[in-house]
Amino acid sequence: MLATIDLRARPLGARDLRTVLPRAEYDVEAALAAVQPICDDVRDRGATALYELAERFDGVRPASLRVPAEVLEAAVAALDPDVRRALEVSIERARTVHAAQRRTDTTTAVVPGGTVTERWVPVERVGLYVPGGRAVYPSSVVMNVVPAQLAEVGSLAVASPPQKENVGVFAGYPHPTILAACALLGVDEVWSMGGAQAVAGFAHGFVDDGVGHGGECTPVSLVTGPGNIYVAAAKRLLKGLIGIDAEAGPTEIAVLADAGADPEYVAADLISQAEHDPLAGSVLVTDSPELADAVAVVVERRAAETKHSERVIEALTGRQSAIVLVDDLDAGLRVVDAYAAEHLEVITADAAAVAARVRSAGAIFVGPHSPVSLGDYAAGSNHVLPTGGSASHSSGLSVQSFLRGIHVVEYSQEALDEVGPHVVALAQAEDLPAHGEAVTARTERGARA
Repeated sequence: MLATIDLRARPLGARDLRTVLPRAEYDVEAALAAVQPICDDVRDRGATALYELAERFDGVRPASLRVPAEVLEAAVAALDPDVRRALEVSIERARTVHAAQRRTDTTTAVVPGGTVTERWVPVERVGLYVPGGRAVYPSSVVMNVVPAQLAEVGSLAVASPPQKENVGVFAGYPHPTILAACALLGVDEVWSMGGAQAVAGFAHGFVDDGVGHGGECTPVSLVTGPGNIYVAAAKRLLKGLIGIDAEAGPTEIAVLADAGADPEYVAADLISQAEHDPLAGSVLVTDSPELADAVAVVVERRAAETKHSERVIEALTGRQSAIVLVDDLDAGLRVVDAYAAEHLEVITADAAAVAARVRSAGAIFVGPHSPVSLGDYAAGSNHVLPTGGSASHSSGLSVQSFLRGIHVVEYSQEALDEVGPHVVALAQAEDLPAHGEAVTARTERGARA
């Protein structure tokens, strides 16, 4: 089922690895043509367009775009007690981890009378997107909302697609478990909108005239959260008008394992990621042909038995999934750094030491008892992570994602006098004499005073 890529006794240069390693075909650029008219329509017609697009893409017209408070309350009341407790644990652990990420302002005395302070200022308003396609993702509510709240964002709103399968009070609104997660986190601004139109709604703002539950969605400064290719394309299209966390692609897992790894564990983890999407990538990197063979056997058995076997098998047989054979763990580390997985598991002897050598991954799961699914729900880490190799230059969602560093410069007359000639020299070197004159206008006046 899983293809094998044999890199033993082969050069492992960066360019070669980029060519040979498995990746999903995911052309965000091609999707721009589809989302451009959608985003323009939302910009021009606001809520009217959003209602029509919900009917077109989600098969349902919400009674109002904003979810009423009583519907949020009903979602909590109807929530399964076990799921509620699990969400509470997830929220508690996420808050514990993310609370340690909050930065403090720092002031550096460069010279006597000259200081630079770095202030950390939260974004004023954010739109948090929670997908609602093949699966329900209350965990993504937690992962988006908790760091935004701990960053002390001034205003936040959640959007998730309306569900045509919902009945009763929840008809036409996002999945009730999504709504319950919002309510447990104290989020009262939730919008029934999905896909590219949700990103556009957040970016441009609109007035919801839904009967009895109207309200204004004011434009946001930043949109975060995972989504499909159309969400990613809308983020690319509107970047600049809004900030974005990332253009999320299909989810992926890489497992770096040696002969001592349990093939049942490895196979289960590869399948768990394939469960997300037919484009999900599941990659095993190992220096043990025996482990590779054993995992291949277990994967075939487990894939046939799992609930979403059709989706899983499509993902595992796609070009984005494979077993990669390498000469040794050093070679394996070069491979996983080149792959830069969203999720990387290290299941080897002395796994912590091996994991410490990894340079590129969205999140690293160390040892046989730290599966990716733990991080998806209750490790305390964030599961909104860079995909498609972007972990080589980008980080996952965190409190820092919602903060801006602002340098505050304050120099006295004496401090400016001391450094002024250097500023003038550099300004002249760049043929920008007025830059230097902005300094000499002060230093010469100071000398005359």
